[in-house]
Amino acid sequence: MLVTLVAIHPYPSPQAIPLANAFLKGYAANAPLEITLADFFANQPAAGCVAELVRQHPDAIGFSMYAWNRAFCLEVARNVASQLPGIVLFAGGPEATADPQGVMSGASFDFLVVGEGEQPFAEICSRLSAGRGVAGIPGVVARGGDAGGMPPLVPLADLDAIQSPYLNGILDAGSSKGVLWQLSRGCGFACDFCFDSLGGRGVRCFSLARLEAELHHFAAHGVAQVFVLDSTFNQDAVRAKAILRLIARIAPRIHFHFEVRSEFIDKEMAHLFARITCSLQIGLQSADTEVLKGVNRVFKPKDFAARIALLNGCGAVFGFDLMYGLPGDTLPGFARSLDFALGLYPNHLDIFPLAILPGTALALRSDSLGLHHLAEPPYTLLSSPTFGPEAMAQARMLACACDIFYTRGKAVAWFNGVVAPLGLKPSDFLQEFGAWLKAKRGAMPVEADLGDDEIWQMQREFLTRLYGRKGGKRLLALVLDLVDYHHHYAAALQTPPPEPPGRRELKKMALLKIPGRVAPSARLAEFRYEILDILEAGAPDVRAFADHFPASGSWAVIYPGVDGICTESISEPYYRFLEQLDGRTPAGLIAATLGIGADEARQFLEFAVSEGIVVPVC
Repeated sequence: MLVTLVAIHPYPSPQAIPLANAFLKGYAANAPLEITLADFFANQPAAGCVAELVRQHPDAIGFSMYAWNRAFCLEVARNVASQLPGIVLFAGGPEATADPQGVMSGASFDFLVVGEGEQPFAEICSRLSAGRGVAGIPGVVARGGDAGGMPPLVPLADLDAIQSPYLNGILDAGSSKGVLWQLSRGCGFACDFCFDSLGGRGVRCFSLARLEAELHHFAAHGVAQVFVLDSTFNQDAVRAKAILRLIARIAPRIHFHFEVRSEFIDKEMAHLFARITCSLQIGLQSADTEVLKGVNRVFKPKDFAARIALLNGCGAVFGFDLMYGLPGDTLPGFARSLDFALGLYPNHLDIFPLAILPGTALALRSDSLGLHHLAEPPYTLLSSPTFGPEAMAQARMLACACDIFYTRGKAVAWFNGVVAPLGLKPSDFLQEFGAWLKAKRGAMPVEADLGDDEIWQMQREFLTRLYGRKGGKRLLALVLDLVDYHHHYAAALQTPPPEPPGRRELKKMALLKIPGRVAPSARLAEFRYEILDILEAGAPDVRAFADHFPASGSWAVIYPGVDGICTESISEPYYRFLEQLDGRTPAGLIAATLGIGADEARQFLEFAVSEGIVVPVC
């Protein structure tokens, strides 16, 4: 007997890992049948997915169902059922758990698995292999059954009973650019808009011994990124610190993504985050204490800002989630939340409308609150008594403007300093940018459709326009220097550097007689001010800096070095020399035309090649 577990991912990405299905397969390893995993993507034609499943001709197919793939799962299941009469079809996951009757209604599924799936699935496999029905299994809703009368499911107390799909070989950690890593299950909070705490507020953890073994496995297999799935990684501060120390010792080169709560961050934890390569996502949602109280969240603005200051103080990378449309929120209130968030220098902001997810406390009282929302995924709010359709549209444009200008525009280091001289609040600045961009394009563009260089030029054009209108022309050169530098810095950070030759090999090269070119990871840039003065000032007060430093001009090369991104301020002849390296003309000839002596050019080239700035073309 063959059972196929289907995962339909939103799109190809390092996070497109069928971890949930791998857990199911590992837990049911002793079942007397064969279990296979099938992966598809929501942007694929459904017909192709159906054809592949029909070709495998399994006896049963299970779908892992989420908001983003619910309609796709239903379509695939319906077409598979028409081509394979008698096949057993079932689904599990958040959508099946939150809305079993809705999923079952009009669908082709024989039953659903609600809640954690490992125990029910193992029993399902045993019964199917024995030719028996699944009715009465705790956690299973059979067709025609009553979800309310379903036998209660007791979650696994010992999560280590679930085999690690990485250690047992179900998932190949080295086959993709990233892995999903689950350290615990459950949530200690009960936010009304969230599904994570449904069914209990306890948190159960995988053992540290297991996590340590998985870390060794990830490091040995060259994993580049690890996406930690825990809703609140740092709720148990002692355990979180222990895991961070394990990461620093075992996998310091891997980039980790965590979701954390601010109230558990202390100075020690902030430094532990800064010691490893990671980014933190912090669920701010709103900066209005009363709005958050209405969805069962406690928020203390001063405490939040103080704990974020700990992260900024040690250089940890973090971003915020912001939500518009929460009950009682307004468009001006959302703008104030955006101002609060941007004032704390997050690396990025993820802004999205409220979604009324089935099964949540907010969904149960949405009618009484007057929350009008989509009945189907993604369940987005359409309007509320305090946030009408027009306000939702304006908030959407403001969110898009922030995505483009701030997050994609890598503006964290200079945004507040550049906006302040204009006398605008950050939200007002972004509102103006959104209106300008919409008028310029005819419609608000989608952030994903814009290239980094395109966004950079938009920033320069809009700031030139705004500073000219606000009487800030004297400051514009410095403002554009800040924008340009951080664009080049981000580009250098994202481009892999070349492997420079060793010292002996370099000494053997006749560097002046061969052509060279600037490495793709190195960026040449001209500035109106001395770039090293700008960098020494940190996040400069634009007016004060322009008052105290002359616009003397500088030339620089920005490139990835051994210890991070390096910025070398060089003389103009050296800059022009690098600029003219074309991969065809011998370097010595270019140096001679610029009046650079042979010995001087050779020494500079040795430095540039050893640093990965210049690549010899032999």
